[in-house]
Amino acid sequence: MPLEFTTSYAKDSVDILKHYKRLAERALKQAPDEALTVSPDPESNSIAVIVKHMAGNMRSRFTDFLTTDGEKPDRNRDTEFEAPPQSRAEIMALWERGWQRVFDALGPLSDADMARTVMIRGEAHSVMQAINRQIAHYSYHVGQIVFLAKHFAAVRAEWVAVTIPRGKSADFTARVAAGKASQR
Repeated sequence: MPLEFTTSYAKDSVDILKHYKRLAERALKQAPDEALTVSPDPESNSIAVIVKHMAGNMRSRFTDFLTTDGEKPDRNRDTEFEAPPQSRAEIMALWERGWQRVFDALGPLSDADMARTVMIRGEAHSVMQAINRQIAHYSYHVGQIVFLAKHFAAVRAEWVAVTIPRGKSADFTARVAAGKASQR
């Protein structure tokens, strides 16, 4: 993720969330269709279940973000781990709807809004705290998606790194340094 210097928490948080969304999408593209609904073991979740859970969380947290509790009364979290969507199209539609809610809620916010109070499960959070909570939650699940996608794509020897590939850190650092030097 190329860093864009900013002192705006509102802007930076949206940029970070967009980074994690893109990271997961690069991994999802590489996961074979038949692997999207496979759980590695009975206690683990499939990619489809993780996406369904994230979408449910996003709907609950970011619908009327500033005015209603982030745990909506009609949310049944336990069902997010049951009966996942079965096709890539259904999975990706859930994914996009969830993220659209996030960005629709956060896009209009300014740094002045960060000190406002929102509720999650009856507990007061500053807007900044609520956003931090969701960044941590979503990055955790994106990591799971990347891990599973890599596992299933690697079985076919088709994985292309979605971040800096192994053994290429020095190349990446040199490219970043060269890019910064050319910007001066």
